[in-house]
Amino acid sequence: MLTTGIKGKQELVVTKENTAKAMGSGTLEVFATPAMIALMEKTAYESVAPELEEGSGTVGTALNVKHVAASPVGMKITCESELVKVDGRALTFSVKAYDEKGLIGEGEHERFIIYNEKFQAKADAKLEK
Repeated sequence: MLTTGIKGKQELVVTKENTAKAMGSGTLEVFATPAMIALMEKTAYESVAPELEEGSGTVGTALNVKHVAASPVGMKITCESELVKVDGRALTFSVKAYDEKGLIGEGEHERFIIYNEKFQAKADAKLEK
């Protein structure tokens, strides 16, 4: 059973591949907002994955994040998450990202516990005519 207080942590280094220029979210070679968001989602879902029953997973349903500082290529990024609310299968996380000089992003991320096969089958059914 999931309880509040579960924490996660992930690290990566800014590369040319995860810059705004490469990802199409801007023209500069700084850590892209979509890359920061993906890191926040990964940090949150991996933090609770070991606590879920077999065959279950989580999907992101909402994100409210501010990207407050730029990070250049070569800088290490650290993301931290904390599960702050459990409402049935709905999970709410506090997420923060830092570079080596300080806070670069923060906000709230919501995820929902799903049954992987059932969820995938429902999505795949959209392809049927």
